[in-house]
Amino acid sequence: MVKHPKAASAAECVTLEQLPNVGPRMAADLRRLGIVRPHELAGRDPFALYQALGRLAGRRQDPCVLDTFLAATDFMRGAPPNPWWHYTAERKRRYGPL
Repeated sequence: MVKHPKAASAAECVTLEQLPNVGPRMAADLRRLGIVRPHELAGRDPFALYQALGRLAGRRQDPCVLDTFLAATDFMRGAPPNPWWHYTAERKRRYGPL
């Protein structure tokens, strides 16, 4: 398996696997949601993505998936590359228990 180098900024990010916190499985989930390029995340609602993935999978997703979606959408809007757990408190504050 080829390991993709992570992008330091949104402008450098060409493939989904270059997104901080996104590996092959998360990239595959994003593709299932119809997202094929990182820039497509900039205008997306991370909670809507989380809910849509749950519907596609037929089961509730782990809340850390939402944290990862928060991190990825924030990064593509120009935020620094923060780890997904940086967004856990924000997720809990915004969405409560999932």
